[in-house]
Amino acid sequence: MVGRFAPSPTGPLHWGSALAALGSWLHARRGGGRWLVRIEDLDPPRERPGVAAAQLATLAGLGLIPDGPVVFQSDRHARYRAALDHLLASGAAFPCRCSRADLAATAGVHRACAPVPAGAHRTRSFRFRVPDTLVGFDDPVHGRVEQHLRRDVGDVVLRRADGLWAYQLAVVVDDAAQGITEVVRGADLLDSTPRQIALQRALGLPTPRYLHLPLWRDAEGRKLAKSADAAGIDALPAELVLRRCWSALGQPAEAFPAWHGPEATLARAARVFDPSRIPREGPRGGDNTGAAAPTATARTEPAIRPVP
Repeated sequence: MVGRFAPSPTGPLHWGSALAALGSWLHARRGGGRWLVRIEDLDPPRERPGVAAAQLATLAGLGLIPDGPVVFQSDRHARYRAALDHLLASGAAFPCRCSRADLAATAGVHRACAPVPAGAHRTRSFRFRVPDTLVGFDDPVHGRVEQHLRRDVGDVVLRRADGLWAYQLAVVVDDAAQGITEVVRGADLLDSTPRQIALQRALGLPTPRYLHLPLWRDAEGRKLAKSADAAGIDALPAELVLRRCWSALGQPAEAFPAWHGPEATLARAARVFDPSRIPREGPRGGDNTGAAAPTATARTEPAIRPVP
């Protein structure tokens, strides 16, 4: 088993990202596996100087130490270029000059390129020609998840018109290159997984097992996100952060081991971690007061997830 945590360096780690980091670490460690960290720094306009180093320091302070060198996506452009060339050569990818306005009539879903107006000079992007089929997977927390890619997703951007690599291609290439077998991440990425599976198939890459954790939301029910200036947890005591995230993962408070420092305590916690207790719905709140520890919502029976 090889798991991973892959933050973007756009802001400090907050409660939601701490939950994803701990959940992925516990899941890998429980199975006697390795846990890796990858910095997804492919969007320079959104990144902040020094944030990646601060995120790694926060993880270390929580006892979440990767079992290998930290990988930076900004060092891996050649791998993404090779994957795109493979898809272009096979006909699974194509250049596209469609603008968002061109796709307005189809609610942003790309099924065919619109004609470029005479005299227009548009930089081309590259898209993945999605198969006209239903792609699904079984998530241990959320049950069966399916998407009809052609109808509901449309052709997926692989490289943007501004030259930046798209998340969907980079994550597939890197998960395979790092030998990731367990992708444990937030439920906001549930809908991305079928298109990533389709990309893996087109590239001849293995498909890891997926488990999507509940999202930590603010008091109004919005997902905590760095883009919304969610408060960082870097200045909080490690024991407080880990205990709250443990509870948010549906684990009994009394099962969390006596505190003997982050690394020693987590080593014991991994032995009693029970993934079957992970709820579908996450906690609310997450200010830096440490008050009102989260109450996890009980899991309901798995069901077919409707395609949005």
